[in-house]
Parts: sequence; C-alpha cells; structure tokens
Amino acid sequence: MSLKGKTAVVTGGGSGIGRAVAQRLARDDAAIAIWDLNEQGAAETAALITAAGGTAVALRVDAADAAAIKGAADKTRAALGPITIIVNNAGITGNVPFLELAVDAWDRMIAVNLKGPYLCTREVLPDMLTAGWGRIINITSSSIQTGATNMSHYVASKGGLMGMTKALAMEFAAKNITVNMVPPGFIDTPMLRGAPVNVEAFAASMPMKRPGKPEDIAGACAYLASEEAGYVTGQTISVNGGRYLGSA
Repeated sequence: MSLKGKTAVVTGGGSGIGRAVAQRLARDDAAIAIWDLNEQGAAETAALITAAGGTAVALRVDAADAAAIKGAADKTRAALGPITIIVNNAGITGNVPFLELAVDAWDRMIAVNLKGPYLCTREVLPDMLTAGWGRIINITSSSIQTGATNMSHYVASKGGLMGMTKALAMEFAAKNITVNMVPPGFIDTPMLRGAPVNVEAFAASMPMKRPGKPEDIAGACAYLASEEAGYVTGQTISVNGGRYLGSA
C-alpha cells in the first residue's frame, strides 16, 4: 500500500499509538510530520523513521492551540509539501467520578480531544481539497461503544469526535476525501500503564486474553490511508480484540 508522494501528519506521534502509526505510514513511503507537545518524544519518533530510511520532521505542537497548529502546518508544508493525510491521535485521559468532575477538567478534556482534531482538520483540509484527495483518520476510543465508569468527560470528548467523523465524511465524500475512525480497545501504551487498572488481570477477562499492541492500530490506519480504502468513509474500524462486537 504505497503512499509515496503523500505527506501525513500524526498528532501525538511522540509515543504509543501515535509513534506506531507514524512508523507504519513512513514504511508505506509517506513523508511524516510528528506533532506532539512532547518535543523529545516527537524527535525520537522522527529519528526512528529516518534511521529506517524514511522522511520525517518533528514539531512541538499543542493540539488545542490554533496558532501553534497553523505554525506547525506551515513548517510541515515547507519541509514536506502539502498535507493530504492526518491522523488525529493526540489526546488526554482522566478518571474522575462525575460529581467530583471540575469544570476546568471538563473543558481541558474537550479542548484537547475534540477541539484539537477540529482545529487540526480545519487547517489541513484546504490542502486536500486542492489535491482532490485526502484521508482523515480519527483515533477515538472503545469507551464510546461500551461506556466507562468515572470517565464521562473522556467518553464525551471521544463521542463528539465520532460525530464529527460521520458529519465530515458526508460533507467531503464527493471531494475524494475520506473520514474514518479507529476506536482502540485496551492497547498496551504508556497511557494505559498509567491508568488505574491492572492490565494483566483485565486482559485475562477479554476474548483474546491479552492487550493489543500499538502496531495493531497502526495497521488499521495504514489501510484507511491507502488507495485501497478509497471507497470507505464514515466508518468505524474497531481494533479491540473482541472486547466490543457491535458495528459502530
């Protein structure tokens, strides 16, 4: 699935799922811009890609800051060309009982997990429209399919991103721009390891008896970014080891 000649942005590409996605798209010959608030992590991802023979730049970006996003997009275009693939992966999480959830915590969750993808997508869509080709891939969460205790702000933010995915898919389908989402389910990442959950015990309760790997999500993203997925839009590619078996 060659992406030669394409430029992809991966937000939150400095570790975990984002790093795996960036490396996989680079292996498929896309030029990669890693946008992450963690400048060191972004640089490490870029170094891994270039060491493997790929092309990558690393940029420190707050995915909820419109000015920072505009500046990063301009630098990406100058270094790699127009942006026609974006993977909106940057996000934060939290575990707070609803009645203890502060307004500022709610606002920050929505700003990063929902407003951020809106700002990033709005910035790169003109490049896709000019090219007559684009791929927008939103990383959501299996929690929007199952619910999650003490995570109402997180689930609401990811549920909003699901709605935006479907709305944009309808709006831009005729422009040869696809918009899809991948909701990961129990993927072994630094974020998961920092959550208040016993990873091994929970994994044992799942159909596959193990957590997923970031590379599992990367494979789904590679397909959705490819020419082979040109007639796939507004869809949910659930990568969760059988944790959730529904269609949305």
